[in-house]
Amino acid sequence: MNSSSSLPDAKPVVEVDSSVLQIWGGHPLRGQVKISGAKNSALVIIAGALLCSGDCRIRNVPLLADVERMAEVISALGVRLTREADILDINASEITTSKAPYELVTQLRASFFAIGPLLARLGVAQMPLPGGCAIGARPVDLHVRGLQAMGAEVQIEHGICNAYVPGSKGRLKGAKIYLDTPSVGATETLMMAATLADGETIIENAAREPEVVDLANFCNAMGAKIQGAGTSTITVVGVPKLHSIDYSIIPDRIEAGTFLVAGAITRSEISLSPVVPDHLIPVIAKLRDIGVTIIEDAPDCLRILPAGILKATDIDTLPHPGFPTDMQAPFMALLTLAEGDSIINESVFENRLRHASELNRLGADIRVKGNTAFVRGVPILSGAPVIGTDLRASAALVLAGLAAEGQTTIQGLHHLDRGYDQMDVKLQQLGAKILRVSEVPVDTEAAN
Repeated sequence: MNSSSSLPDAKPVVEVDSSVLQIWGGHPLRGQVKISGAKNSALVIIAGALLCSGDCRIRNVPLLADVERMAEVISALGVRLTREADILDINASEITTSKAPYELVTQLRASFFAIGPLLARLGVAQMPLPGGCAIGARPVDLHVRGLQAMGAEVQIEHGICNAYVPGSKGRLKGAKIYLDTPSVGATETLMMAATLADGETIIENAAREPEVVDLANFCNAMGAKIQGAGTSTITVVGVPKLHSIDYSIIPDRIEAGTFLVAGAITRSEISLSPVVPDHLIPVIAKLRDIGVTIIEDAPDCLRILPAGILKATDIDTLPHPGFPTDMQAPFMALLTLAEGDSIINESVFENRLRHASELNRLGADIRVKGNTAFVRGVPILSGAPVIGTDLRASAALVLAGLAAEGQTTIQGLHHLDRGYDQMDVKLQQLGAKILRVSEVPVDTEAAN
């Protein structure tokens, strides 16, 4: 085990809540950007390490505030963690408590997923109801009903989900579970719980996201018996225990998509690696609709060539393999500069269009009705002070700022830092004029 640090550090920032990003737009980007490990894989795989009573080494772990919080959650359960660069070592041989701390879980929705591994290992778990971005209701009823089908007794009282497995063995039992919606969190929670259950579990209408497949591959590498991940039916045959593993997380498809949009919106040629192009099929298809050229230079490397004219297109967000909801906000920023009218329908979350009003502050022409945004392309955007309202909204404002004339100042960076590994630093390396400061200086001409 490494001993370089006791917990992973989020990327260094100056007073996260008060710092701002200043962007001087209109500068082309150039070069190659390294794509970090997938945030949504890292979070659930860290929780999945609770299933193993030995050492787990996880590679390609992104430096994110959310990853730090997840590490703090499982550390509070008595698990030993050490980190060096992008390698996280976890030893869950001794879980000293089944009760996760309220103040941590309520900050990070993904930490609730630990209820599955805890129940599987200990037969008991106490998890506060989760928090995270305010982008709409994401109830945990699918998780609860699935665990109940596997024999758990579950009660929710005073904001705490109390679960235990009755009987002397305290072991979950295989079950046939149908999910009303293909929830990623419920699929992952139940898949992890089933790895150590007695018998076979079948999850119907399962989520098909690449991060679900990554978790299944991680568990299988530890000795689990999971089949069908990436399809709508997942079958898990429980095993008595899992063994140590050295595992590398997949590249982040949402970060990759965001940087592709950065190239498109700044009319720039940039390369991205490592990526898995199959994870980006709907994103690449929409970029091509808009007029952008995407070239696969290598199996793990994509290059974007600028478009002479950006064309309007329509977007409907859907569960994978549809267009990802996490790319909706970045694409809205891009379509503000496309010729014609675009329609964006957000069908996954009901409160995820709040960035439209902030983009309008930059000169965009966007009308929102319910869960649909009507985007009329404008010739230029103009820099202005804006506030990021959630993780992907903050990224959209960064993208818009890169293309806007003049200076854009973005507040709410704690959202951005939850999901992007040093986004501002990576953009600087590509030639963007972007600066993170603790407070807005009086003289803003120096960076021009």
